[in-house]
This record gives sequence, C-alpha cells and structure tokens, in this order.
Amino acid sequence: MSQDRKRWKSFLLFMLYLAVLLRITVFRTGFGTFPLFQNGRIEASWFLGYRELLARGEWFSFTYLFAGNVIWFVPFGMYLCRKNWQRRKGGAVWPVVWRGFLFSLLIETMQYIFGTGCSDLDDLILNTCGVWLGAAWTSRRMRRTVYGKEQG
Repeated sequence: MSQDRKRWKSFLLFMLYLAVLLRITVFRTGFGTFPLFQNGRIEASWFLGYRELLARGEWFSFTYLFAGNVIWFVPFGMYLCRKNWQRRKGGAVWPVVWRGFLFSLLIETMQYIFGTGCSDLDDLILNTCGVWLGAAWTSRRMRRTVYGKEQG
C-alpha cells in the first residue's frame, strides 16, 4: 500500500474518531440549538463528582468515568504526535498536548452552550492527561523506530 494511501486512511480514521468523540460528548440524544446557555452547568471543583462516587462506593462508575476521560483522548495525542514526526522528523509532545487541551476546552464549552453535559474542570484535566499519554507514548515509539534507541 502506498504511503499516501496509508496517510489518507489514517486521516479518515482520525476524522471518524473525532465524530464519535463529539457525538458522545456534545451531540447527544436531546441535542438542540435552542435555548442556548440555559441548560449548561459548570463544575469548577476539583474532582468533586469523582469523590462523591467513591464515597457512595460506586467503583464501576468512578472507573468508567475517570478512565474514560483519559482513554478517549489518547488517540488524539497519538495521531497528532505522529503527524509532527512525519512533518519535522521529531515529535514534540507539548504542542500536541496544548492542542488537546484546546480541543477539550472546546468540547466543554460546547457542552455548556448547548446544555448537553456538565462542563467540568476535572474533565479538562483528565482529557489533557490522555492526550499527553498518547503523545508521549507515540513520541517514544517513533524515537526508537527512527533512531534505533531511546533518546533523552
């Protein structure tokens, strides 16, 4: 398979991933454009929802939500880091993490505007951690592939 065809397939998979991610976070059942800004909620406390789940002994819900917020953003970091390697022959992790943070912020903002979820500070933190994990793993793997050993 040609390199261009692989890149095209990779791009299409990433677009599908983004569509699914937006579907489960913003464009949920009951999504509507009116009334804007009236049903959204902002939760700025540090992991309050997670602490409440633990206090009630709801381990499955805690694990599902906590791990899900991280895992769903790992592919974002992996894809963008790999793109950086293809463009520059070096995978800087922090620009990818910054883009992931901004994308997560966009999702949280849209959840507030459309009233389709609670905009949580901890979601922003966990999503960004997922991007970092994906980018760091991919950067390390690419470094080993390109240089044949670990650098730095």
